[in-house]
Amino acid sequence: MSVLLTITLAFQYVVLAYFALLNLGYTLFGYLGLRSIIVYTRELSHLTLRDLLARESYKPVSILVPAFNEEKSIVASVHSFLGLRFPEFEVVVVSDGSTDATILRLIEAFALVEIPAVYCRTLPSAPVRRMFRSLKHANLVVLEKDNGGKADALNAAIDVARYPLVCTVDADSLLDADALLRATRPFLEDDDVIAIGGTIRPLNGATVSEGRVSALSMPKRWIERLQILEYTRAFFSGRAGWSHFDALLIISGAFGVFRRSAVIEVGGYLVGTVGEDMELVVRLHRYYREHQRSYRILFTPDPICWTEVPADLGTLRRQRNRWHRGLWETLWQHRTLLFNPRYGRLGTFAFPYFLVFEGLAPLVEALGWLMIPATLALGIFNGWFALLFLALSVLYGMLLSQLAVGIETLLLQRYPRLSDRLLLFAAAFLEFAGYRQILVFERCLATLQVFKKRGQWGRMERQGIREQPSAPRAGVVP
Repeated sequence: MSVLLTITLAFQYVVLAYFALLNLGYTLFGYLGLRSIIVYTRELSHLTLRDLLARESYKPVSILVPAFNEEKSIVASVHSFLGLRFPEFEVVVVSDGSTDATILRLIEAFALVEIPAVYCRTLPSAPVRRMFRSLKHANLVVLEKDNGGKADALNAAIDVARYPLVCTVDADSLLDADALLRATRPFLEDDDVIAIGGTIRPLNGATVSEGRVSALSMPKRWIERLQILEYTRAFFSGRAGWSHFDALLIISGAFGVFRRSAVIEVGGYLVGTVGEDMELVVRLHRYYREHQRSYRILFTPDPICWTEVPADLGTLRRQRNRWHRGLWETLWQHRTLLFNPRYGRLGTFAFPYFLVFEGLAPLVEALGWLMIPATLALGIFNGWFALLFLALSVLYGMLLSQLAVGIETLLLQRYPRLSDRLLLFAAAFLEFAGYRQILVFERCLATLQVFKKRGQWGRMERQGIREQPSAPRAGVVP
């Protein structure tokens, strides 16, 4: 029993030290996230969007929209993209072997006519069946191709794209009218910028009118409210912090802007992985460092993309399982970066952090939770460990969540109703009453399935974007 007690105590100290370091990192990133928002807001007060529109110099953008069975939301999304305020852009939609009415909805809504599929093919992709152009919108192109996955569809869209910047968005997403103006500003100011990631916000509960989010309110289901909290915390802390250190490893596939030439130079998106967004960013880092070329990959804190999040537990679990498998696939694909000083802070800091504090985090947390009932059953329960573990894993997590909610509701004032703000604050407490533990279990499962289910997406149920023609309520989203 003495040996078991010694091992148990040692493991408990490791778990506590792990969470202490993790929370220290969260604190640092939270501070950097708050500072970046304040600085960004101050900069926009001097450089208004009207000034950006008046500039004679700009970089045209191709918006790339991969779609698989998106008949419920594809028309509203494309309307949103076509209505952006930007001098010159095009929208390239790729139906990746859709078996529903995605193509029919697009043909009816935008008066598509088939044209010869003639373009320079530089990236590998599945065969293209048909190519369309809209009679209503000269800047809308639609491809219909064999199914090859999201990465494959994006490669086909990049080949068709005509402009120097490409913006990747999900087919169930909406963009603010000024999204491209805000996201492309760093490309104008710094020629070394090769990629920009934007903030993603859940669309659930929003009022959508004419392809735009006109007002926000809390969705009815707690599972959707809790995801709003998660997105707020993740984008305001983690990604802003990594951008500050020039070590941003993730640009969400729901919204990102890249230099087309840079993406083609590294070979486009990797087919056969479910984490194609993170894998491309890591490969860009690796390629430019190996060739000793100056570059920057940044994050912009302004919320400019709205996406539908899962409304049921089954879909949410499949999504998080896929995300975590995608993380492990990328870590394995680029494992030579780990602790490699050749890649600077990317190899010595960012990559090890994602391995230890992202990849292994669910396993450590699950073992911490299991340790409490296990030690009780064995008669070696340590009350101090239980208290410190709960303080570090639960109470401190609640504190960070409340900070993120404060930024969202008070500083940015996204939710005008007091009742909505109170619900979001309440979500920061309820998150740890089962919701977090379920997702920890799913991520543990994903870790064990990473090679068995490599490249498998799983079925995603969507409600679709519902437009409301009525006048927007008070609290219009800026």
